[in-house]
Amino acid sequence: MSYLIDRRLQGKNKSAINRERFLQRHKVQIKDAVTRAIKGRSITDIESGEKVSIPVKDTNEPSFGHAQGGVVERVMPGNSEYLKGDRVQRPKGGGGSGRGKAGNNDQTNEDDFAFELTREEFMQYFFEDLELPNMIKTQLTSTNEYKNQRAGFNTSGTPSNIHVLRSLRGALGRRIAVGGGSRRRLAEAEQELAVLLRLAGEGDARVVKLKAEIHALHVRLLAIPFIDPFDLRYSNRIKVPKPSSQAVMFCILDVSGSMDESKKETAKRFFILLYLFLTRAYDKIEVVFIRHHTSAAEVDEEEFFHSRESGGTVVSSALHLLMKIMRERYPSSDWNSYVAQASDGDNWDNDSVICRQLMINSVMEAVQYFAYVEVTDGEPQNLWHEYTQVLEHHPHFAMQKIESPADIYPVFRELFKKQPK
Repeated sequence: MSYLIDRRLQGKNKSAINRERFLQRHKVQIKDAVTRAIKGRSITDIESGEKVSIPVKDTNEPSFGHAQGGVVERVMPGNSEYLKGDRVQRPKGGGGSGRGKAGNNDQTNEDDFAFELTREEFMQYFFEDLELPNMIKTQLTSTNEYKNQRAGFNTSGTPSNIHVLRSLRGALGRRIAVGGGSRRRLAEAEQELAVLLRLAGEGDARVVKLKAEIHALHVRLLAIPFIDPFDLRYSNRIKVPKPSSQAVMFCILDVSGSMDESKKETAKRFFILLYLFLTRAYDKIEVVFIRHHTSAAEVDEEEFFHSRESGGTVVSSALHLLMKIMRERYPSSDWNSYVAQASDGDNWDNDSVICRQLMINSVMEAVQYFAYVEVTDGEPQNLWHEYTQVLEHHPHFAMQKIESPADIYPVFRELFKKQPK
């Protein structure tokens, strides 16, 4: 009995390429399954994988068939019902079994093809068509960022970088160049030997000399190695500077007394989704968390999502703190600044006017994009009406309402969908 031992270095993911091709081929069905899964899970559980089912008919591979060409007419014996040109009615039944009824004994069906999406694959489809809008290259970061780029081939390197095709091509060219003269002389000598053998015998001195020369040429050709260390070529990659943009996202959350626990929970879910999107889509992006009631404060991630502090409502305090942080740490000349604000819209009337003026004259001039979500199931509040005027002056301002947790993901997609070029 023979035993085959697979010593390839691909580890457990030997079918990774096939899986990637499968996911690409059934991308539409998988995205539909991910969309359905989103509706049935909470935002805090959004990072886990998902079990996806695809109808078996959608996984069939296309194949070519040979049809009978031309026009064919057949006469079927025993037909007393149909004439030429009549339409044949669709037969009744024969489909799937009806609701609550058992199927036929001769009826066989196949279950849907089910497989597991990993956490990384699920998140990839979840955020695939989203981006930070209006991302521009402002100034290179202080720490240089590089990307690997092909730079031809080298005669030295590590074994993992050997370019097999280029190495074999070089070896073939070397063998042709080194043995070209010997091959030409070998062909001539063999022709001369054939002519001499017809005119003279085996013992002729010229025949013996030619045979010795032919043998020496064969030995010389066989001594040429199939591949030589000189032939090896290695893929060469160099690091070149890559322009990179610095981006910062400000998350502003209203924690005033008018924001009851359900509204705060909905707003936190929105920011959790935003935070997952940012940390997944961008390697180098800073996130600043600002909470406010009558006063605003910059907090860390843990306090932003879990603190239960509350009070009155002065939204302008958060905008003033936002501008202060941007001036001191994130100047608009060096950073792409984005702001997401969540509130129930309930604010002191005179403060809402101040917010509108700050937005139009200061904030919107310094940011790339500002997204405001109002968490309320009733009529828009005074802050919403004031922010409507901001939208008239700055097209990179967006506002949406979230009435229930089910609206979080649709609103999020609407705010951060890819913009047409």
